[in-house]
Amino acid sequence: MKCPQPILKVVVKMASMQPGDIIEVLADCPSFPTDMKAWCEKTGKVLLMLSSDGTGKHTAQIQL
Repeated sequence: MKCPQPILKVVVKMASMQPGDIIEVLADCPSFPTDMKAWCEKTGKVLLMLSSDGTGKHTAQIQL
C-alpha cells in the first residue's frame, strides 16, 4: 500500500478499539516511518516501537 493508506487503515481500525489498546502495523511504504511518527505526534497516540528490517519493510506498534 502506498502512503497514506497504512495510516488510514489504522484510523479505521481504531474505531473498534479502546484507549490503551496496542495495534501493530506492517508497511512497505518508504515514507511510513516519517509519516507514522508525525501522525502519532499530531494525534497524541504513543509510538511504542518503530523498526525497519533493511529490506524496506517497517513495523510500528502504537498505543491508542
